[in-house]
Amino acid sequence: MSDTIQAAVAALNEKMAGDGFDGTAKFVMGDEGSFIVDDTGAHAGEAEADVTLTADVDTFQQIFEGELNPTAAFMSGQLTIDGDMGKAMQLAQVLA
Repeated sequence: MSDTIQAAVAALNEKMAGDGFDGTAKFVMGDEGSFIVDDTGAHAGEAEADVTLTADVDTFQQIFEGELNPTAAFMSGQLTIDGDMGKAMQLAQVLA
């Protein structure tokens, strides 16, 4: 697991404050790799998920730091979403 993925997992777990996510979401961070968010929190992984979010490292960093709204990132094409859009909307509330 890359340092970037480790930092993203740590940041997201801190943002979620120990709460899990009802479902599975896969975050694909460009060439850095991916990680999974599920009912146990964020962790490294390549598993199948209900929804897959793909963006570059800078976009995800801005989202995790609260500088970029996930919906705005999606609408502007900085973030792509494949899979269950309902789960993506639930996740956006967790990230906000």
